[in-house]
Amino acid sequence: VRLVDQREFTGKVLGADKLTDVAVVKVEAKDLPTVKLGNPANLKVGEWVAAIGSPFGLESSVTAGIVSAKSRSLPDERLVPFIQTDVAVNPGNSGGPLFNMTGEVVGINSQIFSTSGGYMGLSFAIPIDLAIKVKDQLVKDGKVTRGRIGVAIQSVDQPLAETFGLDRPRGALVGKVEPGLAAAKAGVKEGDVIVEFAGRKIDKASDLPLAVAETAPGTNVAIKVWRDRSEKALDVTIGAMDSDAVAVAQTGSGSSAPQGRLGVAVRPLNAQEAKQLGTEGGLVVQESAGAAAKAGIRAGDVIVSVNGKTVRQVDELRNQVAQAKGRVAVLVERNGQRMFVPVELG
Repeated sequence: VRLVDQREFTGKVLGADKLTDVAVVKVEAKDLPTVKLGNPANLKVGEWVAAIGSPFGLESSVTAGIVSAKSRSLPDERLVPFIQTDVAVNPGNSGGPLFNMTGEVVGINSQIFSTSGGYMGLSFAIPIDLAIKVKDQLVKDGKVTRGRIGVAIQSVDQPLAETFGLDRPRGALVGKVEPGLAAAKAGVKEGDVIVEFAGRKIDKASDLPLAVAETAPGTNVAIKVWRDRSEKALDVTIGAMDSDAVAVAQTGSGSSAPQGRLGVAVRPLNAQEAKQLGTEGGLVVQESAGAAAKAGIRAGDVIVSVNGKTVRQVDELRNQVAQAKGRVAVLVERNGQRMFVPVELG
């Protein structure tokens, strides 16, 4: 570890957390200068911030910009509510501090979005309060413990909100419940929309993984789900996330001809397919046309349920579609993942 005053020390890694890209390094040194830590919650979009780092090896470079957005969820980083800025950050800036205008550290510069490898106006910082929580656990236990409830989720868009009878797009739509884990034990079902967790409103699907991960395993938490067009209260005892697992993932003979309101030709899963997918039943899509194809359902998909009702036989699918009015929510399994697809019926 080399300091600005040119002193060098051998650092010892006390612990590292892959999911947040935060590590703790200890040095045996005296008279070290320190920085003040700020509260990222007080940042406002449009507020000026500055970054210090060593882009391309140019030590102690300062760049400035504004906060572009807060609590930004990135596709492969579901457990970090990033601070998005337009501060120029390049290779060599990673790990450097992000300051507010009173000189307080509010984040750790971590990532950029780029098609060229260089800065393109989008940079992302890990909020310093999250980094401190990770640091505290790494110093105390050498690892980070996170909560997990065992569901796969997706966002709720306007068509899905209308299908489920929600007043607006909100919550985290449950596409799969892992057997034997916390959510299953609490009675959470596929097709539920989790709208509140421990008193915290879940407006976006990305809000749920953060809330769950921050909760200590063993904690009993009250949640609210939207089911059958009304809210239902449940209690869930939080489980522990495996070190490489994600607390909440994402955001999946006798045939009918591809005609009618839905427009799919399907067949029931055989016993081997059902065992492989870990489901009690479902219908394999052999052909897709009309409304289903327009919605994105394709051959090879497995239809698990329609409007929350499991379908194992072709007649069950026909009946559910016949009873529907205008639009249905079809739960589809594809490449090991489940997702709800809203279909405007023909």
